Amino acid sequence: MSIPGPGGQGLQLTPFRGLRYVAERVGSLAAVTSPPYDVVVRPDGLRELETADPHNIVRLILPQADSPEARHRQAAETLRRWQADGVLAPDPEPALYVYEQRDGPTLQRGLIGALRLSPREEGIVLPHEEVMPHVVEDRADLMRATAAHLEPLLLAYRGNGNGNGTSGTSGNGATGPGTGGAGTGGAARVIESAIRREPLLSTTTEDGVDHRLWRVTDPADLVAVSADLRHHQALIADGHHRWATYLRLREERREPGPWDFGLVLLVDTARYPLRVRAIHRLLRQLSPDDALTAARRAFRVRTIDGPLPRALETLAEATEAARAEPGAPNAFLLAGDGRFHLLDRPDPGLLARTVPEGRPEAWRTLDATVLHHALLDHLWNVPDRPEHIGYIHDSAAAVEQAERLGGTAVLMHAVGEDIVHELARQGIAMPHKSTSFGPKPATGLVLRSLTLG
Repeated sequence: MSIPGPGGQGLQLTPFRGLRYVAERVGSLAAVTSPPYDVVVRPDGLRELETADPHNIVRLILPQADSPEARHRQAAETLRRWQADGVLAPDPEPALYVYEQRDGPTLQRGLIGALRLSPREEGIVLPHEEVMPHVVEDRADLMRATAAHLEPLLLAYRGNGNGNGTSGTSGNGATGPGTGGAGTGGAARVIESAIRREPLLSTTTEDGVDHRLWRVTDPADLVAVSADLRHHQALIADGHHRWATYLRLREERREPGPWDFGLVLLVDTARYPLRVRAIHRLLRQLSPDDALTAARRAFRVRTIDGPLPRALETLAEATEAARAEPGAPNAFLLAGDGRFHLLDRPDPGLLARTVPEGRPEAWRTLDATVLHHALLDHLWNVPDRPEHIGYIHDSAAAVEQAERLGGTAVLMHAVGEDIVHELARQGIAMPHKSTSFGPKPATGLVLRSLTLG
């Protein structure tokens, strides 16, 4: 995605003094990392991370206390203590960081830096999902208390082509560039040059993903990255709530300063395409029996065979079949009672009554749109509040929690990336938690303190 016309400022990624774990002061770098805060499956995942190492980053991004104020105060005190004790230490000079993730055949590389914030109307950073105000408020309180960006957002942009390098494997398993060549942009050349050096850190997390990080400080490299990125815009792939938080906190400050920038990982998807997966819903207080009884009034409901992988395949097949037929292309998989139930063929009259007009057809037929307006709001009367709805990335975890709580898991099919980009370019926000782009950066490899200068 490029900024049209001459003089567009585009993406402005700047170096910063990374705050990083001191390897000698922790059990292992892998043991102190975490998935992004909204991917951690609570409470089991939270306890597992807390016990992995007393300095695991989850104690900062998801602190545990009796009240929000106490949680945020605890995170700030923990961050200060870890710095005073030498557990976390700043790098000696500002840098951009080349970050690599390798998961079997999947390879992703990008640049971590401090990105100048810009409002949506400037068309430089494009969100594609709505946000939940209570989440933004919580993240804002945490950032104010810690004066730090604890985990990078994932932003996607399209560079100037793959160049003529040798082939490797890209983020979705397709063939992509390995080493840079003629025709690549300045950012790509800097990344491919950096990975030939000894990494700053290298670790393998429990999920088997290899992570490596390099520091880029050479002035010529920084100029090359800046000159390249200024011609591009980016899509927020993961981190809408944190981006909204960055913007809110910047508005609170009158003087220019570190709050004008936000910590991001910027990935060129022309070289390393991202995966797009679904985010599932856990309806904590709605039983499967009640959910199915109400759904039958407006959907075709069928009980289908498991286990879970086979049921998800059936969901994918039903979604593809629905897209090829007249009518709404929506299908959902319900679980929680030990079985799997496929919902599809929604009543057109229900959709006409419940789905808002005045939006593009691509938005009106999204599974998340139909789920929230037709099912959650109308048939099930489930409020979109944390005590009622949980958003879970892992399908097995969603089913397990539903069965344990007596609730209902609604499993979703992933949205096509082309639809995400199409709506983002039109300035149309999808319902919150509609997509899960990845691979997501591990949290804890590099932090940004707003007090380091």
